[in-house]
Formats: sequence, structure tokens, C-alpha cells
Amino acid sequence: MWFSFWRSRDRFSLEELRYLTDQLLKIQIVNEVNKDFVVEALRSISELITYGDQHDASFFEFFMEKQIMAEFVRILTISRTASVSLQLLQTMSIIIQNLKSEHAIYYLFSTEHMNKLITYAFDFRSDELLSYYISFLRAISGKLNKNTISLLVKTQKDKVVSFPMYVEAIRFAFHEETMIRTAVRALTLNVYHVGDDYVNRFITSPPHGEYFSNLVNFFRKQCIKLNELVFETVRSTELSTSTILAAVDEIEDNLYYISDVISAGIPDVGMLITDNILRHLIFPLLLPSLRIEAVNGIHIGAVTSLYLLCCILRIVKIKDLANTISAAFFCPLDAFSRHCEDGLNGTMAQLCCENNSSNSSGSDSNVRQPLDAESLRKEVSDSSASKPELEDGTVKNGCPGSHLELREALLSHITIGDDVQVLGALSVLATLLQTKELDESMLDAIGILPQRKQHKKLLLEALVGEDSGEEQLFSSENTTVKGGIHIELDGYLQKLKDYGISSFLKVGASPRIHRFEVLDALVSLFCRSNISAEILWDGGWLLRQLLPYSEAEFNSHHLKLLKDSYKYCASELLKEARGIWSDFLIILLSDEWKKCKRVIEAPSPRKEPKCMLLHHAKASVVDDAVPPESSFAAGQRMSELVKVFVLLHQLQSFSHGKALSEQPGIGPPSEIPECSRAKVAELDASGPKPGAEMRLDGSVPCRIAFERGKERHFYFLGTSMGTFGWIILAEEVPSKPNYGIIRVAAPLAGSNPRIDEKHSRWLHLRIRPSTLPFLDPAKHGTPSKLKTKPFVDGRWILAFQDEDSCKSALSMVLEEINLQSKEVERRLKPLVDLERAVDSSDASVCSSKTLTSNATPNLL
Repeated sequence: MWFSFWRSRDRFSLEELRYLTDQLLKIQIVNEVNKDFVVEALRSISELITYGDQHDASFFEFFMEKQIMAEFVRILTISRTASVSLQLLQTMSIIIQNLKSEHAIYYLFSTEHMNKLITYAFDFRSDELLSYYISFLRAISGKLNKNTISLLVKTQKDKVVSFPMYVEAIRFAFHEETMIRTAVRALTLNVYHVGDDYVNRFITSPPHGEYFSNLVNFFRKQCIKLNELVFETVRSTELSTSTILAAVDEIEDNLYYISDVISAGIPDVGMLITDNILRHLIFPLLLPSLRIEAVNGIHIGAVTSLYLLCCILRIVKIKDLANTISAAFFCPLDAFSRHCEDGLNGTMAQLCCENNSSNSSGSDSNVRQPLDAESLRKEVSDSSASKPELEDGTVKNGCPGSHLELREALLSHITIGDDVQVLGALSVLATLLQTKELDESMLDAIGILPQRKQHKKLLLEALVGEDSGEEQLFSSENTTVKGGIHIELDGYLQKLKDYGISSFLKVGASPRIHRFEVLDALVSLFCRSNISAEILWDGGWLLRQLLPYSEAEFNSHHLKLLKDSYKYCASELLKEARGIWSDFLIILLSDEWKKCKRVIEAPSPRKEPKCMLLHHAKASVVDDAVPPESSFAAGQRMSELVKVFVLLHQLQSFSHGKALSEQPGIGPPSEIPECSRAKVAELDASGPKPGAEMRLDGSVPCRIAFERGKERHFYFLGTSMGTFGWIILAEEVPSKPNYGIIRVAAPLAGSNPRIDEKHSRWLHLRIRPSTLPFLDPAKHGTPSKLKTKPFVDGRWILAFQDEDSCKSALSMVLEEINLQSKEVERRLKPLVDLERAVDSSDASVCSSKTLTSNATPNLL
């Protein structure tokens, strides 16, 4: 019999299908002897049925006539080998996926044999078999519609009582294998999007409806795992962000799946998921961690929670969820303590309580100019007599008290938190600002409703004849809500009581007060010197969203603080004109000006929330790789200073209602005097190039050994051209007197010349790189590669003929450094002069002011 199976026949013919079917009918048991034939027969049948569906309908008619589906089930029951089960599942998957005929699909799904295959007790200890089984179920789900789904369910009295495919699939919804979980999710979405009312009632009824609760619980476990990974990454000395990124991808995939489930429109599912997310994740796990307290020196818990809040708001687009989370920000921290204790085990408590104030203690002293920390609050109090005092919400030991509102605790991350906490808080505010499901009244209550939306809202109220809107629109104080917080917020605060969370609004609370508190936090942030410039830019983006072009909402103290910070930063910037990288200062300013302008004028934040989780690990690698005394470290410090200066300058412009210019107001380059050393040496305008000729007038003969025992003779020249300068070593050309060939050229800035204390004819020079490495990542690599590429400055020791020659060379270098620095200072002066710099933008906004002179005035 086995020999006849391999005889020559037309492979794709009805005769072949008939032959294979007859051979299967003769098999009484599948064992090691005949399993290979059975596997091959099943594989061939799938090919023939697929071929027949596209070319010859008689193939499938034969399939139905001989009830081959029943034969498949029989073969499965008499099989003793896993390979047959694997092939049968694969055969059915191939047939279902490739059938185009609706008639054929209806036949397959209408027979009882399909559900028998679905419910057969496979040995799922084999991961491969489970994978094939899930693929089989997913193939079925791909053919579901309102007509076919009814063929796979059992009903009694217009009620679905059994749906084997769905029930069996969700058993593996939380399997450890990612591919299996993904396939099950695709299957469930196929079911949900059919939109069959009877099936929807079945999947939401007990016990099947527990799947949605289990989905949230599974997501909660992933959140805890993510926190542990972030915590371990910060503690470890190695950069291991790949595991965090993988966990982040899992987190976001889960949220997108939850969002897809909700968008399917199944009644009550959105409400069920919202309730579970709030009850089991938001209230007991995430919100209690929004505090800054010293617990075991760890602070990742709070940052992880900030990240998760951002992701939930960005991805899970449920109006009630977004507004309820926002309303919770008006609750005191201790309102969630019971939920934290009752709802968390030891591991979850770790997530709630792992916070760090290592950078918080004394952080108020880390400002760009000595400031009175309480003056910010006092100024707001002076602006509005109705502002409540923070009785129970005082800051104790640099940490917000437990009676502080979550909203105030979030702002405290901005004012006293470290880099990651500031970034996390800014990300949450930016996410709230861009959450379309959030009521504008809620944004207004929090204090982050953009001014243009405030204006639009009040204008509409005035147009429809609401007295309050007209009064506020043309009032000098423009409180957004007459008499306090919005009714919508009060409704959501009442809803919080259903979760056992007591909430209350402070006496005198109003959107105006809260808006000033947000502005205070942002202004305070811009005055801090211990926060990276990149994060300050994110704060600049948020401020620009709140105040597009307005000086009105800044009180006098805000403006003074910004001005003082700017002046301090400008004075530090001028010091860089005599620093190691003065030749790149103008270039860096122009480059960072454009970047900062793009960032703060962008419609959305440039960074994804996951950046806050990776910030510490990346920073530690770069910090460990760069010696603090190196020129590269000085370049990093200058780059940070330039970024902060550019931000503060642009804040000055738009806080005074000025448009931002495309280029910084740097002075033009000056003409190079004919008597300069560069002109006398006949250097090219682009600077010295190795191999080029130069005159040796004014050069000083010297010796240097670039290799041990190989001393070479050169002519030494220090020269500058505008903001650039070089140290040049040239070899004399014997055939051309007084001319030499440039062999080596190094930057003049940062050369730090000094005569050796013991050898008065020796001149020491530091040779830094010719460019800032982070300005040329293609050449020097990304920050993650800096650990294997330490930056070490070069050293030259030049020997001169006598002591006078050495002193002459030293004087020449110092003189050219001075000329170079003065040119940099001259070009920077128009930019750092605050009044002149701000006034210089008047022309660019003159026309726009004319166009808007008849428009409605700014708020406040």
C-alpha cells in the first residue's frame, strides 16, 4: 500500500484527492509505522483543497461528499503521535485561510466537526503544538462576520450559551509566550469587531466577562515588572536599556490592545475596563507614588508612575477615565493611602513608595541667581486675595506633605525634583494638555488651559449673551469661572466617592489661582541650575502653549525672576568667550537657537514619555566616560549653558509679546586687519591647511618630538582670524626663503600656554580636538559609545633656542587668544544686551500688531 502512494499521478487532480481519502479511510490506528504517510496525506489534502477552491469546484464538492472533516476528527482520535496533531492543525489553518468561497466557509463552520477540533484535548505541554492550535483558532477568527459567527455558537432561546473558539482562546490570553498572546488578542478583536449583539452579551456575561478584569490585572503586573527593571538599571553600572525598552513596548502594546477593545463598541466593556484601571491600578498604585520622599535612596517608583499615567492618557482614549484621573489631582495624597495599603502586596508597595530626594534636599539653593523661594507664592497671593493658604500642604524637609493635593505634589516635582522627576511632571502636564478626551473645563481647573482656548471660550460666551463671559472677556482680571471651580469638575469629584476617595476643594480655589501656581512652578524651573537644558526646553514648550504671545499673565515677580536668570546666564556666557571652546561659541549659539525655536513652537512635545525612564542610565554612561577636567567636559558645560541662555532669551522675547527671530541677534564679523599675523602669513581665509604654503614672518623656530627619539625642527606661529585661531607648526622650504609648508595646525582656544617651571626654554600647550565631538556624531559616535572612546586632550612641549624666544612665543599666543576672545565678545554683545535684544524684534512683529490692533485684548 505504501509503495502505491508514491506512484506517479497527476498531483493536482481529483483522482489524487480520492486516492488520499481512500487511504486514510483504511487506517485504523496511527502509530510510528504509518505516521509519515498520514502527515504527508494531510499536507497534500490541504494543497488540493486550496487548489480546487481557485480552479475546480468539484474538489470541495468531493470534500463535502466524503465528509473529510469527519475523517480528520477520526484520524485525530486514533493518533498516538504529536506530529499528526501538528499537521492536522496546520492543514486546517491552511484550508481556512486560503478558501475564498463563502459556500465553502459556511460548510466548514456549520459542521459539528469544527467545534470538535476546537475542543479536542490536545497535549499543550508541547509549545509547538500550542502555537499551531492558536494559529488554527486565529485562522477561524479571520473568516468571522455576522453570518459565519452564528455557525460557531450554540444558542438557547435567543441566547448564546456556548462559543468554544472564544472560550478556548482566552484560556491562553496571558501565556508567557508573546507570540501566543498576540495571536489571541488578534482573535478576540476579530470577534469583537463582528458586532453581534448576542455574542457580545455572551462575552460580557459571567464568567467570560472576567477576561477584561484579568486583562487589567495582567497589565498591572507588567507595570510592577517595569518598575523593577528601571530600578535595577539605575542601580547597575552597566547600560542595560534594552530590557526596559522591551518592557515599555509590552506596556504600550497592552494599552493599544485595550484601546482597540474599547473602540469595538461592546456595551459596558469600556465602563468595565475604566473601572478596573481606576480601582486596581490608578488609585492604589500610581497616584500614591506622586510624591518626593526619601525612602532607601530610590526615586524610580514615582517616575515610573508618571510614565504610566502619560501612556494611559495618551493611548486609552476614554473620556470618563481621562476626566476622573484629572479630578483625582485635586485630592490630597493621604486620600489614596488606604487604597495603597489595601490594594498592594509587598512588591506593589515598593512601586508606590520608591522615591528619592537626593537632589531635592537643598535644591532650592541650586538656582541661577539667589532667590527667595517663598516670594513666588507671595506674589500670587498679592495678585488674588482669594488664594488659600497651604495649611496642611506645607513642604516639610523639602518634601510635600501628605495633605498636599496631587496637583500641587506634581508641581513640586517641577520646583524641587531632579531631572527625571521634572521631565516626568512636565510630560504629565503636556499629556493632559493634549488629551482630546479631557474637558476644557478640566484643563482650566488644573490651570493649563491654553490662552487661545480661554479666549475662544469667553468670546463664544460673550457672543451668545452670557453676562459672565462678556464680563470676563473685557475684564482686567479675567477669572475664567465666576465664583470658583467648574461644575464638571465637581461632578467627577463626586464620582471619586464611589471609589472610597474623599475629595474636597480648598476654600477660594479657582482656575486663576491654579494657573498662577503652574506659572510659578515653570518660572521657578527656569531659575534652577541643577536641571539639564534639554528638560528646560520641554518646560519652555509647555509655557509657550499656555502663553503664546503675552506679557499680561506674567506678574512683575515672574518677569524679574526671568530677567535675573537671564542676566546671570548672559554673564556666564560672556565668560565662555575666553574659554576653551570660544571659537565654537557663535556657531553653537546659532545652531541651538534654531533648535530651541523649533522645540518650543512645535505643536507637540518632541520627546516620548519613555525618555524619562532611560534618562538616568544614559546620563550615567556619559558622565562616567568623560573626565571632568578634559576639554570635552568643558564643551559639554558650554553646550548646556548655551542651550539655557537661548531658552531664557527666547522666553524674554515672547514674555514681552515679541515674535521669535529666525536667527540670534549676533553682531557681524569684523574685517581682518592687513597687519594681523594671519594676513602677514598669507593664510587662506578658511584657515591653515596641512600641506599649504605660508610666510614665516613673525614665526619662532622650535623643536618638538612627536615620537620618542625623533626630534623635528619647525617654525611656530600663533594666529587668529575673527573668532577662530590656530597654533601652526611649519617646515621651512629650502628653495623658497621665508616660506614654509604647514605640517600641523591645532586650535588656539583652550591651548593654555605656560612655560615649564624647570626649563625656561620649554613651552607647554594643551591640544584639544578641532571640533566638539557631540556636534559631529558620525565621526565620534553616539553617547552610548563614549565609554569605549575616552576623550583625552593632547599635549605639546616645544623647545626654543633660548629663553627670550620662548617668552616671545608665549606672548604671541596670549596676544592672539586675547584678540580672538575680544572678537567673540564683540559679536555677542548685541545678543546679551537684554533691552536691545528684545527691542530688536519690534520690527518683525510690527505688522502683526497692526493687524491685531482691533482684535479682542489678551486675557488677564
